[in-house]
Amino acid sequence: MVSNGMLCSLGELGLAQADFPYAVEDGIFILQEDCTPGEDIRKAVGLDDVIVEFEITPNRPDCLSVIGLAREAAAAYREPRKVHIPVVRGSAGKTSDLLAASIEAPELCSRYCARAVKRVHIKPSPRWMRERLRAAGVRPINNIVDITNYVMLEYGQPLHAFDVRSIAGGTIRVRRAQAGERITTLDGVERSLDPSICVIADAEKPVAVAGVMGGEHSGILSDTDTIVFEAAMFSGSDVRLAAKKLGLRTEASGRFEKGLDAATTPDALMRACELVELLGAGVVCDDYLDVNHSSKTETTVALESDWINGFLGTSLTSVFMADALTHLEFTVKDGVVHVPSFRGDVAHKADVAEEVARMFGYNQIPITVTLGATTQGGLNAKQRFEKKIGAVARAAGLSEITAYSFLNPRAYDLIRLPPNDALRNSVKISNPLGEETSILRTTLLPSMLDILSRNYASRNLEAGLYECGTVYRPKAGQELPDEVQKIQIGMYGEDADYFALKGVVEDILADAGIDDFDVERVTDLPSYHPGRCARILVNGDVLALLGEVHPQVLENYEIGVRTYVAEIDFTMLLAHARENASYRPLPKFPATTRDIAVLCDASIPVLTLEKAMRDAAKNTLESIRLFDVYQGQQIDPGKKSVAFSITLRVPDHTLTDKEADAVVKKMLAALEKAGAVLRA
Repeated sequence: MVSNGMLCSLGELGLAQADFPYAVEDGIFILQEDCTPGEDIRKAVGLDDVIVEFEITPNRPDCLSVIGLAREAAAAYREPRKVHIPVVRGSAGKTSDLLAASIEAPELCSRYCARAVKRVHIKPSPRWMRERLRAAGVRPINNIVDITNYVMLEYGQPLHAFDVRSIAGGTIRVRRAQAGERITTLDGVERSLDPSICVIADAEKPVAVAGVMGGEHSGILSDTDTIVFEAAMFSGSDVRLAAKKLGLRTEASGRFEKGLDAATTPDALMRACELVELLGAGVVCDDYLDVNHSSKTETTVALESDWINGFLGTSLTSVFMADALTHLEFTVKDGVVHVPSFRGDVAHKADVAEEVARMFGYNQIPITVTLGATTQGGLNAKQRFEKKIGAVARAAGLSEITAYSFLNPRAYDLIRLPPNDALRNSVKISNPLGEETSILRTTLLPSMLDILSRNYASRNLEAGLYECGTVYRPKAGQELPDEVQKIQIGMYGEDADYFALKGVVEDILADAGIDDFDVERVTDLPSYHPGRCARILVNGDVLALLGEVHPQVLENYEIGVRTYVAEIDFTMLLAHARENASYRPLPKFPATTRDIAVLCDASIPVLTLEKAMRDAAKNTLESIRLFDVYQGQQIDPGKKSVAFSITLRVPDHTLTDKEADAVVKKMLAALEKAGAVLRA
C-alpha cells in the first residue's frame, strides 16, 4: 500500500517550539494532541482557521483591535454588540502597599494605571490562546507575555508587565528622561536618552522607554514571583519622535502614535488581570493604581441634517442619521451628537456626514452635481499650447522623455562650461540622495545627452527625442530660483543632420504662427561645434539655439556619432505665438511662378535673402521655396549659388507677365542690396 505521509519537524510545518512547548525543537514533531490517524494535519495543529486581513487607515486607531472591528461589524449589520465586562476577584492584598505611581510630565502621559499580581506561575499559554496569537501574527512566548499581547489585540491598548523587583524604592515615576541618561532595552541595546523622551522610572533610574519598549532588567524571569501590569496613555506625537530618535519602532509605538483612547486603559488592565486568573497564572491584588490627567471634555457636534444632505447630495431623514450614528455607539440627543471617546477623528459636521454616508452606503449615494458654484476642469492656455507643441514634435518623429530635475555638478564639466559661466550657479539640494543628484539643473542639455548616450550604448542606431522641462536659475535677492520652461530636442542617426533639426524647429515655429524670425550664426558656445551652430531671434530676442554638439562633449558622453540638439525658450515661444489664425479663402485666380538663381558670399544666410525678397514683393509674393544651394566648379571660392522658386499671386485678378516681371525686378534689386547678384 502506497503511503503519502511523511515525518516532519516543527520548522518544516512553519511552526516554532512556542506553538507546541512539548515538542522537540530540532527533531521530529510527535503530536500529543487529541487527533486521530488520517485527520487533516491542519486541523490537528490548529492551522485550519480562517484569517481575515483588514487594512486600517491612520485616522481609525480604534479599529486596531478585535473590539473595534466587532463594533464596526455590529453597526454594519445593525446587530447589537456583545460587550464583555472583565471580572477580577482579587485576593492578594493591595497594589498600593507595593507601589506608588506619579505622573511628572502630564503633557507626555495623560493616564497611568498599574495592578500587581503575586505568586506568578510562568508557563506556556493554553492552545486556544497560542492559536489566536499565531493567527494574528504574534509569536507565543509564555503566559504572562502572551496575556499582554492578547489584550493589546483585543482592546488595542498596549500593556507592559515587569518584575516588581526591578522597581527601586517601590516608586513608579512617569517623567522626562534626564540629559545623559542611558537605558538598555529588552533587545539588549544600550540607548542614550534626552529630555524630549518620556520614560517610566523608579526612584533611581529609568526602567522603560514610555510607549516604545521596556528595559532589559524589568523583564519577566523564570523565578519572578510578583509582577506589575502597566496600562498607560502616552502622547502619540512624542512616542513617534522618541521611537524615531532611538531607531526603535515597535508594535506598541505604532499604536500609540496614532492616538488611543485613555478611557480604555483601565478596561484593558482589568482584562489582563482577568486572564491571569482564568489561566491560573497568579493571584491578582485587590486594587489598582490610576493616575488620571486625561481630558474629561466630551466632543459634541450639532446634527444638521439639511447641511449633511446638501454635502452628500442625499435626502436622508434626521431619524435615519440618528439611528446610523447610534449603531456606531454615538449618542444623539436633542439634535446634538455626543462623540464617544474612542472616536478622536470625529470633530466636525463633515466627519459626522462621513459616518452617515458609509452607514447609508457609498454605492447608494446618487450621482449629482454639487449644489452652488461648480468648478469645471480643463486645460489653461499654456497647457493647451504645450500639448500642441508636443504633438508637432511627435509628428516630426520625436519621442518625448522626462528627465530628473537633479544633476551631478560634474555634468557642467562634461558639456564644457567655463568655470565662470553663469549656468554653473545652481541651486544646491540640502539633503540630496547622493552627489549625482545634488543640484537643480540650469540647462536641459546634460539630461538630453545622458539619455542619448544611453540609447547609443544600447546600440540604438538612431534616436530623436524631446523634453519640455524646467530649469532653475538662482536670482540675487530672491530666496527661490526662477523656474524657466524650455524645450530640448536631441537626435542622432543616418537621417539626422543640422537641416533635419532646423526643419523640426521651423515646424514648431510655424505651428505657433511665428514666420518672421532671423537666423544668426554662433561660434562661441563651448558645448556646440563652432562652425555648425545658430540661434533664432524674434524681434531681437533669442528664441532658440540649435546646432551640432561639440566633438569633445560627444566624447565625454561616449557618443560615437554626430549628434544635434536644439533648445527653445518655451515662455518666449508662447509670448510670440499667434493667438488666433486668420482664415484665407482659396484663390480664384491662377499663380505665376518664377525661378531665381543668385550668387552671393558663402557666409550670407539663405534666410537673409528670403527676407529681402519678401520685403520687396510684399503682398504679391505667395511663397518662396529654396531648391538648390551649390558650391564647386564654375563658382568662385568663397561664393555659393542659391536658387529659389517663387510663387506670385494677387486675389483680384491674374497677374500679367509685365506685372510679374516688375515684382521680380524689385526682388532682384533687394537681393543685390543684400549682397547677391543674378547668376548669369
